[in-house]
Amino acid sequence: MALLELRNINKYYRLKDNDKFHVLNDINLSFNAGELVSIIGESGSGKSTLMNLIGGLDSDFSGELLVNEKDIKKLRRKELDKYRKNEVGFIFQSFNLIGHLSVLDNVTIAMTLSNVRKKERLKRAKEILRDLGLENHINKKPSQLSGGQKQRVAIARALINNPKIIIADEPTGSLDSKTTIQVLEIMKDISRKGKLVIMVTHSERVASASSRIIKISDGEIIDDNKVIELDNEVNIEKQDNIGKQKQNLSLISSAKLALVNMKEKLPRNILVSVGGSIGIMSIILMLSLGNGVKSYFNKTMNNYVNPLVIEVNMPSEEDENINLDVTTVQKPDVNSTKPFEESDIDTLSKIENVSSVERGYSIISLGANSLVYNNKTNNLMNVSTISSNITAANVETGTLPKDGEVLINKALSDNLGKDIIGQKVNLRMLANQKILNRDFIVSGVYTTTSGDLTANMKSAFLNYADLEKLYSDDGYKLKPNVVYVNTTNSKYTPQIKQKVNELGYSQSSQEQMASMFNQMIDILTYVLSGIAAISLIVSAIMIIVVMYISVVERTKEIGIIKAIGARAKDIRRIFVSEAFLIGFFSGAIGLIGAYFIMRGINLMSNKLFAVSVVLIKREYAILGVTVSIVISTLAGLLPANKAARLDPVESLRRE
Repeated sequence: MALLELRNINKYYRLKDNDKFHVLNDINLSFNAGELVSIIGESGSGKSTLMNLIGGLDSDFSGELLVNEKDIKKLRRKELDKYRKNEVGFIFQSFNLIGHLSVLDNVTIAMTLSNVRKKERLKRAKEILRDLGLENHINKKPSQLSGGQKQRVAIARALINNPKIIIADEPTGSLDSKTTIQVLEIMKDISRKGKLVIMVTHSERVASASSRIIKISDGEIIDDNKVIELDNEVNIEKQDNIGKQKQNLSLISSAKLALVNMKEKLPRNILVSVGGSIGIMSIILMLSLGNGVKSYFNKTMNNYVNPLVIEVNMPSEEDENINLDVTTVQKPDVNSTKPFEESDIDTLSKIENVSSVERGYSIISLGANSLVYNNKTNNLMNVSTISSNITAANVETGTLPKDGEVLINKALSDNLGKDIIGQKVNLRMLANQKILNRDFIVSGVYTTTSGDLTANMKSAFLNYADLEKLYSDDGYKLKPNVVYVNTTNSKYTPQIKQKVNELGYSQSSQEQMASMFNQMIDILTYVLSGIAAISLIVSAIMIIVVMYISVVERTKEIGIIKAIGARAKDIRRIFVSEAFLIGFFSGAIGLIGAYFIMRGINLMSNKLFAVSVVLIKREYAILGVTVSIVISTLAGLLPANKAARLDPVESLRRE
């Protein structure tokens, strides 16, 4: 049974105006294992085209091309890639070694494409290189070798996956006479071990060393002579299926190949990564600036609020029937929200992780309430009761009020004088069209937060029991219009707030202001980040251009890799891996740059304001690197697809 058989092979090249050129005309040949065959002919006779068909580089032909009685014409693309990888080994006249790879890597690359374990492929490659006398050159680059050494490396690469067929295109064309003899002896030795060796040559000297000579002219076989019988050792070498267990290039292997390729153009890839990092760095910094401002604001707000206390308000009443007499000037409603009933307090008390509920009262009025000191009346805009929500941190000078004491804010103390603490004042309040009054001692001055609505209002604060007694002494009952829910632990505060909102109650004005301010910061942060992200488009275009240039520069390399069995998917995966790595390095550089810029900005802001205004969160770092990788990988898809679609025959012709 013939190892290789060609039946009625015809091949045409398409010319302009739908004309065809008949390259191969009814080729019928049969080859056996252990033969050393030379195909000779003039340039343009069709011998190289014939080799491309046998090697599986070109499947656009008619007829049958059988290898072990299997027609490779009928193979699918994946099966054809596997055929080139496992059944055929190519040796080229110009060696076609990959310049930036070492001798060892040039030989093992075919096994890398087969996803063979590193230990196994290194062992196999070193054995072959030792047999070919190259054991001392495995770490050299092709540029450091002589012509004969390069050809032996090419032979080693062709043998690495233990193929059945070796195709050599002018294997001695670039060698001197002494090296030619050495290479021919190697070819003979390969055929003696049971492999079919087919050499394409112009040289009669090379042909004379073969066991069989086939002459081709104008696409036709004109002579086929068996010259000598080689002393073959057919089937002595066991077919060990090296490289045939796994046929796909793994993601890890493609990433390693990509790294090796990127080292070849290291300065360019560094510049591309740095260019791409600018946009990522800007986005991280914008998000971190917003986070720093928010953190500072919320921290400042929380310093004046007990984290274990939640202020709860009733929703505002909407009066459906409002009849105003324009001739009557009415006092404002000092109790603008409806009061809490006992049922409300009971409901709030039953919320999980609530330890207690404090009653409170707060009214905002225009001239209805006042504080009298030294016969001077000061109208109060706000009167509120003290709760656990007000801590000692809220008191600028003095202390929190005890029974019979009142706390005033700075806006009011500025009117009353610096020595007001400890002085007696008279509090007057309007309740049910009647003025209630009582003397109090000023205990201290209250300092407000920037988000507190009472910051610029003249305000007074007293204990709920004192206000309740003020009302009861005149026969009125005080009902709370605000309550303070105490939690058992601050970690439960967020979920209790959520439950309070679900029950239909309102947050404090301070929290509403904080929420509004945080939303404004978020919007501004996202807008600035969006503007910074525009530079990512420029980065993507830059990556596409650079990778297209890389495809053009490495066209021949792509052809070599395809010739030794790489699938289109493998080529695409290598280039996408390069784009992925550029994105990763861009993100990493951007993150590192953002970190050092953050340190510099915070160093200055702490000196000036004792505040860190830029705070990088882990989420921002992950987002920045992820965005960089995604954009770079997407940008690399177009060049990668172009590389994957390159024709191996045309690519190998590229210089």
